[in-house]
Amino acid sequence: MKGVNGAFLRYRIMAWVTGVVLAALTVWLIVGYGFLDYSNVESKPALYGLLWMLHGWLYVVYLIVGVDLAFRLRYPVLKTLLILLAGTVPFASFFAEAWVHRDLKRRDLLASS
Repeated sequence: MKGVNGAFLRYRIMAWVTGVVLAALTVWLIVGYGFLDYSNVESKPALYGLLWMLHGWLYVVYLIVGVDLAFRLRYPVLKTLLILLAGTVPFASFFAEAWVHRDLKRRDLLASS
């Protein structure tokens, strides 16, 4: 299949970047509300809100590269949706990327890795 390696590399990068940002924000959320009392809007650092906005834009790019990869691999709709939703659940994008990597190896579609 043409372009699978490039599409997978783009997906892999976005899965990790999106996952790391979401994981960091989730830990920050738990610490902030559990121990630092973020119940007041003024007590939240500005960076916290900016990172959530950044994650939103990163997730849009993640959706684009995920759909591109799913179309190239001819994944069914349910499999595609699960891969795309993995970018919204903390740490799930790491597992989704590993699953796609195993699937590509099983199907012998990766040039080398």
